[in-house]
Amino acid sequence: MKVNVLVAEIGSTTTVVNAFHGVDSPLPTFLGQGQHPTTVLEGDVNIGLEGAIESLRTNLGTDSIDYEEMLATSSAAGGLKMTVHGLVYDMTVRAAKEAALGAGAIIHKITAGKLTRMDIKKLQEINPNIILIAGGVDYGERATAIENAEKIASLRLDIPVIYAGNVENQDEIREIFAEENQYNIFIVENVYPKIDYLNVEPTRAVIQDVFQDHIIHAPGMKRVREMVQGPIIPTPGAVMEASKLLKNDLGDLITFDVGGATTDLHSVTDGSDEINRILISPEPEAKRTVEGDLGVYVNMENIVGRIGLEDLQKEFSYDITKVMKNYKPIPTNEEERYFVERLTYEAAKVSLSRHAGKLRYLYGASGKTTVAEGKDLTSVKYIIATGGALTRLPNRVGILRDVIKNQDSTLLGPTKEARILVDNHYIMASLGVLSMKHPIAALTLMKASLGIREKERDDESPIGY
Repeated sequence: MKVNVLVAEIGSTTTVVNAFHGVDSPLPTFLGQGQHPTTVLEGDVNIGLEGAIESLRTNLGTDSIDYEEMLATSSAAGGLKMTVHGLVYDMTVRAAKEAALGAGAIIHKITAGKLTRMDIKKLQEINPNIILIAGGVDYGERATAIENAEKIASLRLDIPVIYAGNVENQDEIREIFAEENQYNIFIVENVYPKIDYLNVEPTRAVIQDVFQDHIIHAPGMKRVREMVQGPIIPTPGAVMEASKLLKNDLGDLITFDVGGATTDLHSVTDGSDEINRILISPEPEAKRTVEGDLGVYVNMENIVGRIGLEDLQKEFSYDITKVMKNYKPIPTNEEERYFVERLTYEAAKVSLSRHAGKLRYLYGASGKTTVAEGKDLTSVKYIIATGGALTRLPNRVGILRDVIKNQDSTLLGPTKEARILVDNHYIMASLGVLSMKHPIAALTLMKASLGIREKERDDESPIGY
């Protein structure tokens, strides 16, 4: 069978391959999907990749697959580990953090101010894939970023370093790393160039470039790099790329990605004018939060603990401890399905609570003043569901409807009028990386997976669910 593009998603536990044809035509087609356990522990991720391609071949009922191009996303090395070091947490550190998370990174340490001995020791223990240094608005404070760069350079780590701080420091930062014979330094525009202004997209782009060029640590990934004709980006970064592409076509949206180990929430919205007028500090248009404690399989016990085992048992007519004892990644009966749906609801609800902003009330001589802090989601028109749980569970739409209906009234969350769309083919991450070379095809395929028909949009009729 002739296939234009294969997109491989090489995850920490499962490798998925999606096949697409006609990506340069007006009618691109999603042909099918294959999957196989990721084979990091076997010493070569190519074993799992080849198994996924064989699974795809079987599912398509063909003798062979002849593809022209392969693209990929990856989190097979345990994700993209980063540490972030800035000046003031609520300013440059937070801006650097937004850039890192939006690119698909998992942040293992954040520091504000000058690095201490313990900070340096912890950084060495983490052994991150990328180190991000920021600090100071343009033409503002310089000393902290310079001292932090000197301390990091002196470690002579074979780790790429990105500098995204005060523009006045750029030449000196280059010199610091050159003196230590460290040439893997990348200079980027300041993530916080002036007060109340975030500039995170240039850093996000460089993080993804560094990832695919330098950070392919999983066994066998070098061969995958040789097979792939386009970019390899972190899987969460690919979901963000897809979300941004959709936002430009549909309007403001959020994307829920509930997985076995984590729950990610991506929002692409500038918020409302009303909230922006009372916002304490700026927020990026595209924001990602990752909840490492909210996975419906690996972190199942964390979610049960949040709810309370005794309270959770009251919601079920059967003994849930028996379900927990034999818990599997994919439910095999109704008891397991109801249980994982309850976990998915809790993961989605808590992730929304942590992602969305809140209203605060300040009291002074002139009386009560209302201010807003965090991300404003009140202008969101669409709620996108992706990830294993929210694309495969029968009650996926009802889960998200309940999440929106039951959110805390103090949250700046989406309204009940927001429309829920499901990534039925579970291809959003693949389309995110596809969009970097074939954006029109990626958007068309994404709409098809979401069940969007152009006539419905034009008529302003209900879309999806």
